[in-house]
Amino acid sequence: MAISLAASRSVADELAEIEAWYRDRLTRPAVEEVYEYPPVKIGPTWQRDGRYWLLPERSLGWQMLAWTGRWLQHSRDVPWRWTDEQARFLLWWYALDEDTWRWVYRDFVLQRLKGWGKDPLGAGKGMFELVGPARVGDVVDGQPVGVEVLDAWVQTAAVSLEQTKNTMRLLPGMVTPEAKIRFDLQIGKEQVHAMGGERLFQAVTSAPTTLEGARPTDTLKNETQHWDSSNGGHEMSAVIERNATKSASGAARTGSITNAYEPGRDSVGERDRDAWDAVQAGTAVDTGLLYDSLEAPPEAPLTLEAAPAVVRAIRGDSTWLDVERIVQSIADRRNPPSRSRRFWYNQITAAEDAWTSPQEFDALGAAEELADGEKVVMFGDGSKSDDCTALVACRISDGKAFQLGVWGKPAGYDDRYGPWIVNRDDVDHTVEDTFERLTVVAFWFDPSDTRDESGERYWDAYCDRWHRRHGKKLKLWSVKTGDKQHSVTWDMRSPQRMAEFTAAAERCISDIEAGQLAHDNSAALRQHVKNARRRPGKYGVGLGKEHRESARKVDLAVCMVGARMMWRLWTNKHRPRSTGQRQIILPDN
Repeated sequence: MAISLAASRSVADELAEIEAWYRDRLTRPAVEEVYEYPPVKIGPTWQRDGRYWLLPERSLGWQMLAWTGRWLQHSRDVPWRWTDEQARFLLWWYALDEDTWRWVYRDFVLQRLKGWGKDPLGAGKGMFELVGPARVGDVVDGQPVGVEVLDAWVQTAAVSLEQTKNTMRLLPGMVTPEAKIRFDLQIGKEQVHAMGGERLFQAVTSAPTTLEGARPTDTLKNETQHWDSSNGGHEMSAVIERNATKSASGAARTGSITNAYEPGRDSVGERDRDAWDAVQAGTAVDTGLLYDSLEAPPEAPLTLEAAPAVVRAIRGDSTWLDVERIVQSIADRRNPPSRSRRFWYNQITAAEDAWTSPQEFDALGAAEELADGEKVVMFGDGSKSDDCTALVACRISDGKAFQLGVWGKPAGYDDRYGPWIVNRDDVDHTVEDTFERLTVVAFWFDPSDTRDESGERYWDAYCDRWHRRHGKKLKLWSVKTGDKQHSVTWDMRSPQRMAEFTAAAERCISDIEAGQLAHDNSAALRQHVKNARRRPGKYGVGLGKEHRESARKVDLAVCMVGARMMWRLWTNKHRPRSTGQRQIILPDN
């Protein structure tokens, strides 16, 4: 990108030229890339609308791209140019609602592999917020016109001073000499003053209590994979969010740049991803989080043969990354595989006590709906308020797991109005709909020991109702002998049931590792499996939540194990028997 600096040309002409250059470049047909290991694309940056990149209809980002191209530089007399990938991300970050002209997104998380260029993006965005036209001042011909933020107070925050230097040390060489004069910039190691000291860009690492009450207009949180309870990261993040929320204009926002986090550390980066996953699973309200990540697919091998192709696929437009050096780092035995996957594959690897690897489980998913009349077994896990109530089916023909329903406390529920309680009739409706639509050959349900106001167990009456309605057509009863025969109730509290379930959980892990547990790729099921932790016990290694009060639910994972257990019992009982000439299928009863 070259800019004419002829004396007769105005700054407005130059800005228009740069914007036109970006518009021409980003609205061309996207080049089709063929990858051996296609990356996982989270967020809008790498999404397409047919042959073209998906771009927002209205965005102040075009002016951001133009402004930074005019006033920033890579080196002396080399104007700043964003990669196409960075430019598309910035267009989405500055996207505007077409009716209200308010920001579409309230905060962002940009997760990329190490060396991608997250700090330069943060530095360039910070300078635009400081002295560029970073707010909508008018609308002309259906497009926003930006104005400067007269009281701009920009922060880059980290839990250590060294982390803020990654952004701040870029500014002296990144800002053109002309911009330093034009905007009266005084650039120090930890602060940038502008417009005679009226505006401030600062690095902050203070204790959360000293940040409380500040009114920054834009804040960047740096390396949030390191922000945790040990360094005050959670409280610092909360204070930053509160400060942005109470801004007078309502236009102050926050963003985070991060590498893939280490699961189980409970970092701010991990909580951000959990929040985004919950929105995708439909269990949380969308609060305007722009989460953007380019990750190696779950099946990508960490081998010398595969690594070059994987890295080339997920580095995006950061072609300056030396693939050979990255492969050498991966091959270095001093670097654990989990670290290499986080840094260079941008993958979130399993926690040390994870029940299974998210990558292995996700690789077995394929979106699909059960066809009417298909034969299935169904397992349910009942709760009243604390955990979720869930239902999962397994298709008899191949054992594929399908989420039928999950009921948990809605996002934003106000406990001041009393504890949330699952609506049993909603669950009952799903059960009846499943029986009507599919051929259910077995249905087991763990009622738990939760009591209702009368002292009766919360789910027992419904289990009995399902038994009376459907018991005669169910071919595999949960309790087959004795005076407690029941087609539905499957109480996991008994030692026998716990032993059976633990064995089934261990078999599920074997099936996942062997690539033999297909599932419907539902977001909630994947999230619950990701949340599950290994629980060694008397009968082997089962699964459970990370701790009793954890908000990270696992009930769908429990139901999947139960449904797979039922499916295996059914298929073992009804497997074909060879007679030499033909096969005989055992009768259902």
